[in-house]
Amino acid sequence: MRRGGQGEALAVWAVWLLTLLAVVVTYSRIDAAELYNVHGHGLGLGLSRAAVHTNWPFALVAIVLMLAAMRDLRRRAWWLAGPAIALCATMPLFVSQSHLNARWQNLVPGIGVALALGLAVAAWRRAGGSFQPRLPGDLVRGILAVVVLVLSLPWIAAELGFHLPGDLFMGQELFRTPEGQLEAAVHLGEHHGWHGSLMLLSALLLSRVQAGGRLRIALLIGTAALAAYGAVNATQDFWQEQLVKRGTVDWAIPSALYPGLKPVTLVTIALAGIAAWLLSREQAILRA
Repeated sequence: MRRGGQGEALAVWAVWLLTLLAVVVTYSRIDAAELYNVHGHGLGLGLSRAAVHTNWPFALVAIVLMLAAMRDLRRRAWWLAGPAIALCATMPLFVSQSHLNARWQNLVPGIGVALALGLAVAAWRRAGGSFQPRLPGDLVRGILAVVVLVLSLPWIAAELGFHLPGDLFMGQELFRTPEGQLEAAVHLGEHHGWHGSLMLLSALLLSRVQAGGRLRIALLIGTAALAAYGAVNATQDFWQEQLVKRGTVDWAIPSALYPGLKPVTLVTIALAGIAAWLLSREQAILRA
């Protein structure tokens, strides 16, 4: 079967760079009081929040992007990719959901992301920007992508700095927090649910990348883990904002941002295992 170039990886890079631009613009023009756990104002706030955005969640996606790039680079490029992956993996040490302004420590995973971009450019120059030919699972990928995008509309609007109009989704409706304060059901700016959707969409694209040997296994594990982690976080945030805050249900799904010895982590691992099995089945069909 003919192998494509770096089309899938380039598409993922383009989407994330667009979200980075949206973060800069939205956080530069909206008062910090309407956003989540940031302080400051103007362009300084926009650039600060964008810097954190390159750490979480994008550093996680950058790890898989580097695996995709290495398929088309020489083996000696691992001397750069290996340290870059390690730098991206330090992200949990430097990002706190309670303080989302940039700090100097955010440069560590940020450098890893910058190196990933360099590897992506090098891979594109060697292999071109074509996409993998049609795969057996592409119909499922397309349906999942449409569903994810539709359910993410409130977060996309918030990312762009406004509440989605209409009554289908919760948005600017006021919700009383456990502390007794009133706030919009969907605050403006970044949401970890949208990050989860982006990670899932990125995984759907990168799961199309075909490689051989040990890199094939690494890519399979990486994309499966990214898809599962993204799906669980998107589901948790959507459940909280659209069902719990509406009063439809009383039970909230626990946060899945930080892995640990808890049921939601076990669910994430199980979903990753299912995703890896499905991808391995598709690859077996292609090799047959």
